Amino acid sequence: MSKQLLFYTNAVPVSSTKHRDWSVKIGKNYEYAKLTNSVPLMAVEFPNAAQEYPIVFAQAGSDVLPVAILGVSDERNMFVDDEGNWKAKYIPAFVRRYPFVFSTTDDGGTLMLCIDESFTGFNQEGVGERLFDAEGQRTQYLNGVLSFVEEYQAHFKRTQSFANKLKELDLFEPMQAKVALDTGQQMSLTGFLGINRAKLNALPGDTLSELAQSGELEMIYIHLQSMKNFSLMIDLAKSSNSEELQTPVPPLDANEPNEGEALN
Repeated sequence: MSKQLLFYTNAVPVSSTKHRDWSVKIGKNYEYAKLTNSVPLMAVEFPNAAQEYPIVFAQAGSDVLPVAILGVSDERNMFVDDEGNWKAKYIPAFVRRYPFVFSTTDDGGTLMLCIDESFTGFNQEGVGERLFDAEGQRTQYLNGVLSFVEEYQAHFKRTQSFANKLKELDLFEPMQAKVALDTGQQMSLTGFLGINRAKLNALPGDTLSELAQSGELEMIYIHLQSMKNFSLMIDLAKSSNSEELQTPVPPLDANEPNEGEALN
């Protein structure tokens, strides 16, 4: 599987034949995500995520998907400290889903539950939760994981539909977050999209009513409100470590495969 899955490096299908004696130890160490400055975000997560992260949109192939911004410089997640602790109240479902993920067969017709075998908590020493019992049947833990990932997949499809509707309404505009260093140097985070307020306000009344009734208008305003978190992140980066802002940031990429605890 490709590195488009961000911190996944060796995701393979979960198999009772191959993984019968394997266990997973999930802790509170998120070091695997420390080099990721943005992750895909599901629409159902907007209310919680908007309290701490900027929510923007990024191109994902021919689609557009929302992402949560985690850092203002390349390969730097400001919410993971040196000990691997997550320094925010809400952790995006994309992060919590790790080391599991859905992938599709080559024909795209079948979803397969996969696990990143490079995950440090994946072991054959019986530490943590077993994936299969002695008879090779899925454990309660693995069934719970499957339910979570299935829920994630369902929300992914709803979020994809929501973002594509905004694209069809031509509401997006290119955006960038500028960072002025103490040295006078200008840096910027580019490659993402946001809702244009003027275009939103110019929508016909029946379209706005439809968006309101579906709950999508609320998601739009949550996205717009979350943009204030950019200034908070920039101030935090300047006060904690000015070196974080010395590397230009490449365009964001929301690549996520067609793929769960509740997502929010």
